[in-house]
Amino acid sequence: MPAGSGKSSLSLQRRRKLKQNLPLLIMFVPVIAFYLIFKYAPMVGVIVAFKSYNFADGIFGSPWVGLKNFHILFSNPKSLLIIRNTLVLSLMSIFIGFPFPIMLAIMLNEVKKIWFKKTVQTLVFLPHFLSWVIVGGMVVTIFSQESGVINHWIQQWTGSAFPFLYNETSWMFIFVGSGIWKEAGFSAIVYLAALSSIDTSLYEAASIDGAGKWKQMWHITLPGIAPTIVLMLILSMGKVMEVGFDHVYTLQNSVVSNVSEVISTYIYTIGLQKGQFSLTSAMGLFESVVGFILVITANTIARKFNRGIW
Repeated sequence: MPAGSGKSSLSLQRRRKLKQNLPLLIMFVPVIAFYLIFKYAPMVGVIVAFKSYNFADGIFGSPWVGLKNFHILFSNPKSLLIIRNTLVLSLMSIFIGFPFPIMLAIMLNEVKKIWFKKTVQTLVFLPHFLSWVIVGGMVVTIFSQESGVINHWIQQWTGSAFPFLYNETSWMFIFVGSGIWKEAGFSAIVYLAALSSIDTSLYEAASIDGAGKWKQMWHITLPGIAPTIVLMLILSMGKVMEVGFDHVYTLQNSVVSNVSEVISTYIYTIGLQKGQFSLTSAMGLFESVVGFILVITANTIARKFNRGIW
């Protein structure tokens, strides 16, 4: 067979595949455009962290200051406190909140009554679609010291109210708990999809062998969704330095600022309100670099157990 004929055949196959997949490629164009415009193009602004930025000179015309912004950032005790608060709240949210969607998905998967399962799914998914302004208002209504529902009962039993939102420890747990309540149901969708791919004959065989629900869950369910669990854990590690602005801002107050002031609120206060864009850009770059390192580290560890993403 002539070499030219082989190349022509290969080229024809490629054109045929391109023609077959053209609708999918066209559908993918908006996704590419979104990431190019809103994710990759703004990366140019990273250089602001190494400049003394001002509006008159712009991003490229502002004078270079090297690592001065980072030196100012890490020599300020308040900045270190903010980084610590971000890490503590984020790690609490991950290690306390991460198992809840898994448990919720497993429990929903065991429900046999379709109407009951759909009702529960709707109820636990619904909070995800509420804004943090609404959720924050609900939390304040429930835990308020003056007019909160829980303190109304506590006052009837003990005669005095407990400052849930003004005590640092209770505020942190309310913060984590409200995040779990809002997002656990929606996060469970991923695990429900993973559970649907497990071969039901494995459960039937285990049941015949005398394995109860607990052993079936331990030896079939969890190993079956282990790749998904590892994937979600690795992705969540990338958000360790990222605590949602809306979540913190709607719940924080000056009394608990020692634990509630995080990177996102710091960037809002110092960057947007006080105009120190270079300093907050340095903080944002530090946040991104730490998240990147944690994702790489988590994936490297997962690869040791043949569970890595790449």
